[in-house]
Amino acid sequence: MELGVFSVSLAVKDIHVSKAFYEKLGFNSFGGVLDQNWLIMKNGDCIIGLFQGMFEKNILTFNPGWDGNAKEVNPFTDVRELQKQLKALGVALDTEADATTSGPAHITLTDPDGNAILIDQHR
Repeated sequence: MELGVFSVSLAVKDIHVSKAFYEKLGFNSFGGVLDQNWLIMKNGDCIIGLFQGMFEKNILTFNPGWDGNAKEVNPFTDVRELQKQLKALGVALDTEADATTSGPAHITLTDPDGNAILIDQHR
């Protein structure tokens, strides 16, 4: 099962303070809009997203169809196919993608320890 590029989406209290902290750890801004309270940062192959006021807890994030530089990967497994495979394995989904659509969509699930997982397809 190919889930796409992995990152950790962090729910931060102050995006400016968090940005400065992660810059000290060698992360550089890679994408996002600071004025909209979200920023993607990268250090080598490590990717983190900083999100202020968008969700309550940290989220493990996978992006089908993208590589670690936000470039398209082909072929890739569509999120609706991943949804079908996960359901066939008995994995409970918190939210599902509309199986009759194509293009951008997402699904969410929670691991046995309560960690939120987002599989977010942008193309």
